[in-house]
Amino acid sequence: MVIPQLRALTENADHVDVKTVEGDVSLREFLAGFISYEPGWMRLLYRIRAGFVRLLGMRQGELPSARGIRPGDIPFTPGGELAFFTVTEAEEDRYFVAGATESHLSAWLAVVAEPGRFRVVTVVKYHRWTGPVYFNVIRPFHHLVVTRMARAGVRGVPA
Repeated sequence: MVIPQLRALTENADHVDVKTVEGDVSLREFLAGFISYEPGWMRLLYRIRAGFVRLLGMRQGELPSARGIRPGDIPFTPGGELAFFTVTEAEEDRYFVAGATESHLSAWLAVVAEPGRFRVVTVVKYHRWTGPVYFNVIRPFHHLVVTRMARAGVRGVPA
């Protein structure tokens, strides 16, 4: 499936990765399971991240919790908010694209729903020197976190 905005985002990206998981839930159920996955070890990583961000001279606000979000709560309208992401483009049962911008980088999360499978795409664009420093330090954790979140997504949450 071709998503024009995603193609445009990836053209000049500094980092793109795709994680694929198999599962038979709706896109809404996948997103609710994905975004509400917040085990203790992941919250600990975010606390460590906060200290690292301060070392780089950046500020980090409180990360909003999406724990307990339901499939019906997932916004598909541009401008809607899901945790710290803002929806940029979405189509029910096909795809979801949302982004977040900080001083050092902008990042987008895209989820493409295909029959029996979901592709989770991360796109990152750096703004200044702290962008690649920050992202290269967190990159191994990023892969772990997104993979685990995707696995949680295919388990979904009860509607």
